[in-house]
Amino acid sequence: MLTAAVIGIARRAGDAILEVYGRDFDVEQKADDSPLTAADLAAHRIIVDSLQALTPEIPVLSEESADIAWDVRRGWQRYWLVDPLDGTREFVKRNGEFTVNIALIEGDRSVLGVVQTPVTGDLYYARHGHGAFRQERPDDEPQRLRTRQADAPLTVAGSRSHGSERQRELLARLGEHELIARGSSLKFCLVARGDADLYLRAGLTSEWDTAAAQCVLEAAGGAVRTFDGEPLRYNRKDSLLNPEFIAVGDAGVDWAARLAS
Repeated sequence: MLTAAVIGIARRAGDAILEVYGRDFDVEQKADDSPLTAADLAAHRIIVDSLQALTPEIPVLSEESADIAWDVRRGWQRYWLVDPLDGTREFVKRNGEFTVNIALIEGDRSVLGVVQTPVTGDLYYARHGHGAFRQERPDDEPQRLRTRQADAPLTVAGSRSHGSERQRELLARLGEHELIARGSSLKFCLVARGDADLYLRAGLTSEWDTAAAQCVLEAAGGAVRTFDGEPLRYNRKDSLLNPEFIAVGDAGVDWAARLAS
Protein backbone atom coordinates (compact mmCIF):
# COMPACT_ATOMS: atom_id res chain seq x y z
CA MET A 1 0.00 0.00 0.00
CA LEU A 2 1.48 3.31 -1.11
CA THR A 3 0.36 5.29 1.93
CA ALA A 4 1.86 2.78 4.38
CA ALA A 5 5.16 2.85 2.49
CA VAL A 6 5.31 6.65 2.63
CA ILE A 7 4.51 6.59 6.35
CA GLY A 8 7.49 4.30 6.84
CA ILE A 9 9.73 6.63 4.86
CA ALA A 10 8.58 9.62 6.90
CA ARG A 11 9.31 7.81 10.16
CA ARG A 12 12.80 6.83 9.00
CA ALA A 13 13.49 10.44 8.05
CA GLY A 14 12.23 11.51 11.47
CA ASP A 15 14.64 9.10 13.16
CA ALA A 16 17.54 10.59 11.17
CA ILE A 17 16.48 14.08 12.24
CA LEU A 18 16.44 13.03 15.90
CA GLU A 19 19.99 11.72 15.63
CA VAL A 20 21.13 15.25 14.79
CA TYR A 21 18.71 16.87 17.23
CA GLY A 22 20.29 14.97 20.11
CA ARG A 23 23.77 16.41 19.60
CA ASP A 24 25.46 19.71 18.78
CA PHE A 25 24.99 20.81 15.19
CA ASP A 26 25.98 23.68 12.92
CA VAL A 27 23.47 25.99 11.26
CA GLU A 28 24.12 27.36 7.77
CA GLN A 29 22.17 30.13 6.04
CA LYS A 30 20.73 29.50 2.59
CA ALA A 31 20.48 32.19 -0.08
CA ASP A 32 17.03 33.22 1.20
CA ASP A 33 18.42 33.51 4.77
CA SER A 34 16.53 30.42 5.93
CA PRO A 35 18.52 28.01 8.12
CA LEU A 36 19.94 24.67 6.99
CA THR A 37 21.26 21.86 9.19
CA ALA A 38 22.65 18.36 8.81
CA ALA A 39 19.21 17.09 9.81
CA ASP A 40 17.60 18.71 6.75
CA LEU A 41 20.13 17.03 4.48
CA ALA A 42 19.97 13.62 6.18
CA ALA A 43 16.17 13.54 5.96
CA HIS A 44 16.31 14.74 2.35
CA ARG A 45 18.61 11.90 1.30
CA ILE A 46 16.50 9.23 3.01
CA ILE A 47 13.22 10.49 1.55
CA VAL A 48 14.46 11.07 -2.01
CA ASP A 49 16.33 7.76 -2.22
CA SER A 50 13.37 5.86 -0.73
CA LEU A 51 10.77 7.46 -2.98
CA GLN A 52 12.88 6.87 -6.07
CA ALA A 53 13.18 3.21 -5.12
CA LEU A 54 9.45 2.96 -4.32
CA THR A 55 8.17 4.75 -7.44
CA PRO A 56 11.03 5.21 -9.92
CA GLU A 57 8.62 6.58 -12.52
CA ILE A 58 7.53 9.53 -10.34
CA PRO A 59 9.90 12.53 -10.04
CA VAL A 60 10.70 14.07 -6.65
CA LEU A 61 10.84 17.78 -5.84
CA SER A 62 12.35 18.51 -2.42
CA GLU A 63 13.13 21.79 -0.72
CA GLU A 64 16.77 20.75 -0.68
CA SER A 65 16.81 19.98 -4.43
CA ALA A 66 14.37 22.54 -5.76
CA ASP A 67 16.44 23.80 -8.71
CA ILE A 68 14.40 21.87 -11.29
CA ALA A 69 13.56 24.10 -14.25
CA TRP A 70 9.96 25.08 -14.92
CA ASP A 71 10.31 23.73 -18.46
CA VAL A 72 10.80 20.31 -16.87
CA ARG A 73 8.26 20.62 -14.07
CA ARG A 74 5.46 21.92 -16.25
CA GLY A 75 5.23 18.53 -17.97
CA TRP A 76 4.82 16.57 -14.74
CA GLN A 77 1.43 14.95 -14.21
CA ARG A 78 2.45 13.25 -10.94
CA TYR A 79 5.33 14.04 -8.61
CA TRP A 80 6.40 13.87 -5.01
CA LEU A 81 6.65 17.21 -3.19
CA VAL A 82 8.79 17.04 -0.05
CA ASP A 83 9.89 19.22 2.84
CA PRO A 84 12.40 17.00 4.67
CA LEU A 85 12.36 19.21 7.75
CA ASP A 86 9.55 21.76 7.92
CA GLY A 87 10.27 24.23 10.70
CA THR A 88 14.06 24.33 10.77
CA ARG A 89 13.84 27.46 12.93
CA GLU A 90 11.89 25.44 15.49
CA PHE A 91 14.47 22.66 15.20
CA VAL A 92 17.26 25.16 15.95
CA LYS A 93 15.28 26.48 18.94
CA ARG A 94 14.82 22.86 20.09
CA ASN A 95 11.11 23.30 20.82
CA GLY A 96 10.04 20.11 19.02
CA GLU A 97 7.58 21.82 16.66
CA PHE A 98 8.99 20.64 13.34
CA THR A 99 7.78 18.00 10.91
CA VAL A 100 8.59 15.79 7.94
CA ASN A 101 6.23 16.54 5.03
CA ILE A 102 5.71 14.23 2.04
CA ALA A 103 2.96 14.81 -0.54
CA LEU A 104 1.97 13.24 -3.84
CA ILE A 105 0.75 15.78 -6.40
CA GLU A 106 -1.51 14.75 -9.29
CA GLY A 107 -2.17 17.50 -11.79
CA ASP A 108 -2.17 20.54 -9.54
CA ARG A 109 -3.65 18.92 -6.43
CA SER A 110 -2.20 17.19 -3.37
CA VAL A 111 -3.76 13.72 -3.24
CA LEU A 112 -1.62 11.98 -0.61
CA GLY A 113 -0.05 13.62 2.41
CA VAL A 114 2.03 12.48 5.37
CA VAL A 115 3.09 14.83 8.18
CA GLN A 116 5.31 13.32 10.89
CA THR A 117 6.54 14.96 14.10
CA PRO A 118 9.91 13.41 14.98
CA VAL A 119 10.08 14.44 18.65
CA THR A 120 6.69 13.03 19.68
CA GLY A 121 6.17 10.42 16.96
CA ASP A 122 2.78 11.99 16.19
CA LEU A 123 1.83 11.36 12.55
CA TYR A 124 -0.97 12.57 10.28
CA TYR A 125 -1.81 11.07 6.91
CA ALA A 126 -4.47 11.20 4.22
CA ARG A 127 -5.25 9.91 0.75
CA HIS A 128 -7.81 11.72 -1.38
CA GLY A 129 -11.13 9.93 -1.10
CA HIS A 130 -10.01 7.77 1.84
CA GLY A 131 -10.14 10.15 4.81
CA ALA A 132 -7.55 11.66 7.13
CA PHE A 133 -6.03 9.98 10.18
CA ARG A 134 -3.79 10.63 13.16
CA GLN A 135 -1.48 8.09 14.76
CA GLU A 136 -0.03 9.55 17.97
CA ARG A 137 2.57 6.77 18.41
CA PRO A 138 3.79 4.18 15.89
CA ASP A 139 1.92 1.26 17.51
CA ASP A 140 -1.32 3.16 18.14
CA GLU A 141 -4.53 2.53 16.21
CA PRO A 142 -5.01 5.45 13.77
CA GLN A 143 -7.86 7.80 14.66
CA ARG A 144 -9.97 9.38 11.93
CA LEU A 145 -9.81 13.18 11.77
CA ARG A 146 -12.77 15.51 11.28
CA THR A 147 -12.80 19.27 11.33
CA ARG A 148 -15.37 21.25 13.28
CA GLN A 149 -17.93 23.89 12.45
CA ALA A 150 -16.75 27.42 13.12
CA ASP A 151 -18.23 29.10 16.17
CA ALA A 152 -17.40 32.34 17.99
CA PRO A 153 -14.96 33.01 19.45
CA LEU A 154 -12.71 31.50 16.79
CA THR A 155 -9.59 29.54 17.68
CA VAL A 156 -6.75 30.44 15.33
CA ALA A 157 -3.56 28.45 14.82
CA GLY A 158 -0.71 30.92 14.38
CA SER A 159 2.96 30.77 13.52
CA ARG A 160 5.57 30.29 16.20
CA SER A 161 8.29 32.12 14.22
CA HIS A 162 6.48 34.17 11.57
CA GLY A 163 4.05 37.01 12.10
CA SER A 164 3.31 40.45 10.71
CA GLU A 165 1.23 43.52 11.29
CA ARG A 166 -0.77 42.66 8.16
CA GLN A 167 -1.61 39.26 9.58
CA ARG A 168 -2.79 40.85 12.82
CA GLU A 169 -4.98 43.27 10.85
CA LEU A 170 -6.56 40.42 8.89
CA LEU A 171 -7.21 38.41 12.04
CA ALA A 172 -8.90 41.45 13.56
CA ARG A 173 -11.43 41.37 10.70
CA LEU A 174 -12.50 37.90 11.82
CA GLY A 175 -13.60 39.25 15.17
CA GLU A 176 -12.97 37.81 18.61
CA HIS A 177 -10.49 34.94 18.58
CA GLU A 178 -7.96 32.98 20.59
CA LEU A 179 -4.50 32.45 19.08
CA ILE A 180 -2.62 29.16 19.54
CA ALA A 181 1.03 29.30 18.44
CA ARG A 182 2.52 26.29 16.64
CA GLY A 183 5.50 25.76 14.36
CA SER A 184 5.67 24.18 10.91
CA SER A 185 2.68 22.40 9.35
CA LEU A 186 1.33 21.51 12.79
CA LYS A 187 -0.96 24.53 12.40
CA PHE A 188 -2.85 22.74 9.62
CA CYS A 189 -3.01 19.63 11.78
CA LEU A 190 -4.63 21.52 14.66
CA VAL A 191 -7.40 22.55 12.28
CA ALA A 192 -7.69 19.07 10.76
CA ARG A 193 -8.27 17.45 14.13
CA GLY A 194 -10.85 20.02 15.22
CA ASP A 195 -8.72 21.82 17.83
CA ALA A 196 -8.65 25.09 15.86
CA ASP A 197 -10.95 26.78 13.36
CA LEU A 198 -8.38 28.22 10.98
CA TYR A 199 -4.80 29.08 10.15
CA LEU A 200 -4.29 32.33 8.24
CA ARG A 201 -1.00 32.97 6.46
CA ALA A 202 -0.25 36.51 5.31
CA GLY A 203 3.25 36.17 3.90
CA LEU A 204 5.34 33.89 1.77
CA THR A 205 5.48 30.12 1.99
CA SER A 206 6.74 27.57 -0.50
CA GLU A 207 4.73 24.79 -2.07
CA TRP A 208 6.56 22.08 -0.11
CA ASP A 209 5.53 23.81 3.13
CA THR A 210 1.82 23.23 2.58
CA ALA A 211 1.11 20.31 0.24
CA ALA A 212 1.16 17.36 2.66
CA ALA A 213 -0.80 19.12 5.40
CA GLN A 214 -3.29 20.52 2.89
CA CYS A 215 -4.16 16.98 1.84
CA VAL A 216 -4.70 16.02 5.48
CA LEU A 217 -6.90 19.03 6.16
CA GLU A 218 -9.01 18.61 3.03
CA ALA A 219 -9.54 14.90 3.68
CA ALA A 220 -10.68 15.81 7.21
CA GLY A 221 -13.36 18.12 5.79
CA GLY A 222 -11.52 21.44 5.61
CA ALA A 223 -10.14 23.61 2.84
CA VAL A 224 -7.12 25.74 1.96
CA ARG A 225 -7.95 28.80 -0.10
CA THR A 226 -6.32 31.98 -1.29
CA PHE A 227 -7.68 35.30 -0.07
CA ASP A 228 -9.68 35.39 -3.32
CA GLY A 229 -11.47 32.22 -2.29
CA GLU A 230 -9.71 29.96 -4.80
CA PRO A 231 -8.28 26.57 -3.77
CA LEU A 232 -4.53 26.49 -3.20
CA ARG A 233 -2.96 24.59 -6.11
CA TYR A 234 0.49 23.35 -7.16
CA ASN A 235 2.97 23.40 -10.05
CA ARG A 236 1.08 25.98 -12.07
CA LYS A 237 3.89 28.52 -12.52
CA ASP A 238 7.63 29.02 -12.55
CA SER A 239 7.74 30.26 -8.96
CA LEU A 240 7.37 27.72 -6.15
CA LEU A 241 6.03 30.38 -3.77
CA ASN A 242 2.43 30.17 -2.57
CA PRO A 243 0.03 33.09 -2.52
CA GLU A 244 -1.32 34.14 0.88
CA PHE A 245 -3.93 31.68 2.09
CA ILE A 246 -6.33 30.67 4.82
CA ALA A 247 -6.64 27.04 5.96
CA VAL A 248 -10.05 26.39 7.51
CA GLY A 249 -11.99 23.60 9.13
CA ASP A 250 -15.45 24.84 8.16
CA ALA A 251 -15.43 25.01 4.36
CA GLY A 252 -19.02 26.27 4.30
CA VAL A 253 -18.10 29.73 5.56
CA ASP A 254 -17.24 32.49 3.05
CA TRP A 255 -13.92 33.30 4.66
CA ALA A 256 -12.76 35.48 1.76
CA ALA A 257 -15.73 37.77 2.30
CA ARG A 258 -15.01 37.98 6.02
CA LEU A 259 -11.39 38.89 5.36
CA ALA A 260 -12.47 41.56 2.88
CA SER A 261 -14.90 43.23 5.29
